[in-house]
This record gives sequence, C-alpha cells and structure tokens, in this order.
Amino acid sequence: MEKIVQTAGRDALGDFAPEFAHFNDDVLFGENWNNRDIDHKTRCIITVVALMSSGITDSSLKFHLQNAKEAGVSRKEIAAVITHVAFYVGWPKGWAVFNMAKEIWAEGNAHAADKEDAALANGDAFTGGKAAHAAEMIFPIGEPNDAFARYFIGQSYLAPVSTEQAGIFNVTFEPKCRNNWHVHHADKGGGQILICVAGRGYYQEWERTAVEMKPGDCINIPVGVKHWHGAAPDSWFSHLAVEVPGDNSSNEWLEAVDDSQYGILR
Repeated sequence: MEKIVQTAGRDALGDFAPEFAHFNDDVLFGENWNNRDIDHKTRCIITVVALMSSGITDSSLKFHLQNAKEAGVSRKEIAAVITHVAFYVGWPKGWAVFNMAKEIWAEGNAHAADKEDAALANGDAFTGGKAAHAAEMIFPIGEPNDAFARYFIGQSYLAPVSTEQAGIFNVTFEPKCRNNWHVHHADKGGGQILICVAGRGYYQEWERTAVEMKPGDCINIPVGVKHWHGAAPDSWFSHLAVEVPGDNSSNEWLEAVDDSQYGILR
C-alpha cells in the first residue's frame, strides 16, 4: 500500500491555523491513517460509520465514501454497512448517507452494478476485490502475467521485485487462480522459495496434501519436486517467488490442476 500523504489542512488552513493543519495532515493522516494494525479497507469503513453516527453528511463524508470505494468496498458492502448502522444511529441518517453513496458508486456507467455483481460471483466479495488486496501489501500487484497465461487457470499478475543476484517476483492470483503442475530443474542449486505476502492460497506437492499459505508463511521447493501453487477459492493471494540461483536452471510445465483436484480445497 502506498503511504497516505495529506495536504488538505495546510492548503485550507495553513496560514490561519497552522497547528490544526499540522495535526490534520501529519498526525491524523500522516501517522494514524498509515498505521497498519488495521487494514486500509477496514479503516475506511470505520470512518464512514463514525461520520454517519455523528450525523455528518458534508464533504468530509463524501471524501471518505470515495476513499472507501477506492479501497475496494463494493456497492453491496457499503449498502449493507449503511443499512446495519442505520438501525443503531437512526433511519434518517441512513437515508442521508445513501443519497451520497448512490452517486459515488454509480460510476456514471449503467452497467456498473452488473460488472460488480459478476466480480462478486467470481470471489471478489471475500476480500473486497483487487484494490483491497493491493492495499494489504507493500509490494505492487504488477501487470497481467500474459507471458505465462497458458500455464495458469484464471488471471494472475506479475511484479518484478529484483532481477539481480536472485530473481524475486511478486505473483498475484485472483480467487480460484492456480498454476499448472510443474517441476524446477537444475544441475546444481536451483529450486524456488515462496513467501506469502497477502491473502490466502495453497501449495501442493504431487501425491501429498495441499498446504495452506497465509501472510508470513514460507515454502522451500527443491529441484525435481512436482508441485503447484495458487489462490484459495474465496481469496486473492500473493506470494514472493524467489528463484534460487542454479546451474542450467529450467522449469518444466505439466498438466493443469483440474477441478477434481482443486475442488476439494476450501
């Protein structure tokens, strides 16, 4: 996630109330909003709830609703949040916030709701989608992994982290995406190391039980081992792939992980 930088306080009140501007830009946003004890999407939802509860429906609420949308909060999620909170803080407040939320999530596109529903059906509802997943990690998602698309079921993304000394790549899988069975070869050294950096996924070796991967988990893959890795059915998944240097290293791509093998995972 990119560091949040705010200048609204100094832009509006820098000359009139420099201390307030400092607290707004440097403390509230500069420190509190960049704290990662709460993920960015959750922090956006909490802020919308707090403003709604206080009856604030001015430009600050509009800003934070837009912020929530950009953090991956879907149309259905924000509707459920507002409805739930309205029971506790008042029905008129719910109406007021809905009037603003409808404009922000409309996107000026008659097909926006249909597109979002399709994304939710593909699993985005479980994590708030690609934008929310990106906000959970410090590494970029990168570009569609078109060069290796024929070895994947579903959409994957690739972001080079290091191409010197050892190749390190951040590989991101949409929900249900996985690569084919494959084997790393090398005359000496070689193999691969996987480090999960966001989401939830799986690693499996041939004729062995799949291993769940969550942020911080590390898998060491020796040469000659047939395996696959990819996202859980209900979650985006990103891992660093560290290419261990070796002599005459190569990858042997094999058959796809079919639904009978993948379908038992949860």
